[in-house]
Amino acid sequence: MSDIPGQNDQPDPSDPANDFDEIIAAETTRDPDLAVIEAGSRTLRTQGGPPQADIPGRPEDPEVDAALREVEAELATRWGETKLEPSVARIAALMDVLGEPQRSYPSIHITGTNGKTSTARMIEALLGAFELRTGRYTSPHVQSITERISLDGAAISAERFIETYQDVKPYVEMVDGQQEYRLSFFEVLTGMAYAAFADAPVDVAVVEVGMGGSWDATNVIDGDVAVVTPIDLDHTDRLGETPGEIAAEKAGIVKQDATLILAQQPVDAAQVMLKKAVDVNATVAREGLEFGVVARQVAVGGQLVTLRGLGGEYTEVYLPLHGAHQAHNAAVALAAVEAFFGVGSQRPEPLDIDTVRKAFAAVASPGRMEVVRRSPTVVLDAAHNPAGARVTAEAVGEAFQFSRLIGVVGASGDKNVRGLLEAFEPVFAEVVVTQNSSHRAMDADELAGIAVEVFGEDRVQVEPRLPDALEAAITLAEEEGEFAGGGVLVTGSVITVGEARLLLGKG
Repeated sequence: MSDIPGQNDQPDPSDPANDFDEIIAAETTRDPDLAVIEAGSRTLRTQGGPPQADIPGRPEDPEVDAALREVEAELATRWGETKLEPSVARIAALMDVLGEPQRSYPSIHITGTNGKTSTARMIEALLGAFELRTGRYTSPHVQSITERISLDGAAISAERFIETYQDVKPYVEMVDGQQEYRLSFFEVLTGMAYAAFADAPVDVAVVEVGMGGSWDATNVIDGDVAVVTPIDLDHTDRLGETPGEIAAEKAGIVKQDATLILAQQPVDAAQVMLKKAVDVNATVAREGLEFGVVARQVAVGGQLVTLRGLGGEYTEVYLPLHGAHQAHNAAVALAAVEAFFGVGSQRPEPLDIDTVRKAFAAVASPGRMEVVRRSPTVVLDAAHNPAGARVTAEAVGEAFQFSRLIGVVGASGDKNVRGLLEAFEPVFAEVVVTQNSSHRAMDADELAGIAVEVFGEDRVQVEPRLPDALEAAITLAEEEGEFAGGGVLVTGSVITVGEARLLLGKG
């Protein structure tokens, strides 16, 4: 890691003329009480990827496809991802009988409410561009279960997924027999990921939590770097009813003497995280202080950003993703990789800027402000809670300038659907409500009842089948004519987006 070339001609971070001071001055929502907590923590302040593969589809070989379906069927007999018994006892027991594979490589652990998967993909791309072999574990999947486990920037093959499952299956069954509850679907997948990374072997693992932090199955690793993306209200029945309560659970991934990369947070969440950093002697880097977005401008297919990292400024970085939130995700990802390489602590110079530019230019995040059709333009975004919907609504307005935007919304019944619809109300001319194939999907008629209260009856159309909903939305967007600038946004759930992606010919 110490051999990575630096970029010595970066602007002096101590120069008062640089624009980063404006970021600090703009922090008007910070609570002065945070200073008491921050005084006890160390902070990072310097002195001075490979292309992403598309989402895999079903295996072309009928025998492999049948074998993968058999594995999926076996996994489906276990507790789903929404049924939890908050404990890491079962996954720890599995790691023990597997020989602690998660201890064989360093890791970067990511939690937060929104932006985790995009941030993980950016971190993976940066590490890969610096010639490290990466393993990435993210959830949920958009189309194929295999995409949850990636090696070197691409989902593992169906054959390797099946082989990994067969390798760990005897140990899973052994642990099942010893525990009060069988290992869950997510716990088995986590064990598979950690085993696959050890078998590869990888130089570093990039791991996204499933839910929360302390008792999440991924939390049997001790991440050298802990990343916390913005925290907002989601899974409130399990994690807490305020950002601060939710942060207390997510802070569990911050381990002794680690580095904490903290995105901009609500004040109560920041307080909890910084207190945790003090308790475990973690080094802290905070967005808006030690790193951040200095400037950004819309560009064709994405945006051009200047990022302030832990080692200085990285100018003219092209990011092929839309929205201010993705620029902030990029700043967080860059700081995480800098911290992993010791920038700001062991080494003062920044990462090689050409390599950073190359990595970000290759980033993709399927199902996140993804354009899958033109004339009219159809955009997919997996926003599934009010906070995610708000940033998506803002990003659509900035990036596309649609004259008329039609929404296709299929949501899960356990989400704050009213809040999600209210966030989209100002930007949707009309909304087509539908439902995906998941057992968690909210009934289309129930969703329509809420949508009518938010949008009014004249702006709501109900199409229970997603193919019909897509056709109806495209027809509505075309009403003004081929060159009128109508568009469609499909959103509300990762599952809805994944199914729409297949219907529209992706994957």
